[in-house]
Amino acid sequence: MNLRDLVFPPGATRHDWVLDGMLALAMFLVTVLPYASYSAWNSTPRPLLLATLALMVLPLVVRRHSPLLMLAGCTLAGMVQVVVVNTFTATLVVLPIVAYSVARWVPGPLARSVVVIGAFGSVIGPLRWATATEAIGLNARGIVLFVLSAFVCLGLIVTPYAIGRRVRESSAAHADRIAAAEERYQLLLAEREQQARLAESRARATIARELHDIVAHSLSVMIVQAEGGRALAAKRPDAAITALDTIADTGREALSEMRRIVGVLRSEPERRGADWEPAPSLADIPDLVHRASDRATLVVHGQPPRVSPALELTIYRVVQEALTNFLKHAGPAATAVVTLAYGAAEIMVEIVDNGSGPGQVSTVPGHGLRGMAERVTSMDGRLEAHPLALGGFVVRAVLPVHNRQGVHR
Repeated sequence: MNLRDLVFPPGATRHDWVLDGMLALAMFLVTVLPYASYSAWNSTPRPLLLATLALMVLPLVVRRHSPLLMLAGCTLAGMVQVVVVNTFTATLVVLPIVAYSVARWVPGPLARSVVVIGAFGSVIGPLRWATATEAIGLNARGIVLFVLSAFVCLGLIVTPYAIGRRVRESSAAHADRIAAAEERYQLLLAEREQQARLAESRARATIARELHDIVAHSLSVMIVQAEGGRALAAKRPDAAITALDTIADTGREALSEMRRIVGVLRSEPERRGADWEPAPSLADIPDLVHRASDRATLVVHGQPPRVSPALELTIYRVVQEALTNFLKHAGPAATAVVTLAYGAAEIMVEIVDNGSGPGQVSTVPGHGLRGMAERVTSMDGRLEAHPLALGGFVVRAVLPVHNRQGVHR
């Protein structure tokens, strides 16, 4: 803290100036003005007496604006009063106010200066009063008067000083609590904002996976069916018509899925009453395999257990993405086998093909494999996806029936 802040502590308002001015005026009227008609000190001129007493009261005007200047002014007035007046006066009631004000608004060890000055004045003042008419060394009454006066004056300084420091510490503790509460509130706001960003990021990732699975699979099926229909158009027109029907059905399904996702993104109030198609389930997997290609075969072991829609959608998307990769990379003569093994505790999904795979295998997984891994991991499952030693590719996912997302109900 710099010297200016010590001499003029910040925070004094116009209202404080008014209150301190009224306090100084009240002290002047109560402790100084009555001496205008008091003639006990014939040796002290009345104008000098009133000026000395007023000098003790007037520094109260800067009590909160500059406590140290008030202390300096009152100290100077006290020294003058000891010389001019040989007994105590009513203006001594100002001393507790000065001690409290310095302790309350002056920070650090500098506030103790009021105690040092007060202790010195508690000796000088009573000594002046006791020796004004009687010698201390010759009269026991003068000694008693000196000791009692000194203790009373010292108490008028130490007691309000202790109260002022206590009030200052309480105010500082209250300010610290408010600052800590504001800091906790700011941290809470930052945490909520971060959680909102994470939720938004997760939502974007989920939407990206859904769009990738829908668009990639639908386009792959449509391309394969279109190429097959073109080859069969001249030889077997009826088979070409079937391929075209499959392309149309796949396109309509993809368009419906796209509308569903876009409708959720828009969240328009007027669309809340619209009819939404349910998410794909385990019962839709046979139709998915059939529509994907006649070179894909489905093998099912066991009976499907009752699982959550989230787990059903995950299994459906794994099969869909694996078939999409099969259609894109395995080659026109490759075949694939989709195996679903339903158990009491786990569900195993395996898609194996005997294709040649892409010409160059990348070490970085694509969006499809990454999306499958994210889906399976979110359901507490395990995913394997790698080429086979004798050719082909395998995708194997093992998902628990009982997990935090797909709890058996």
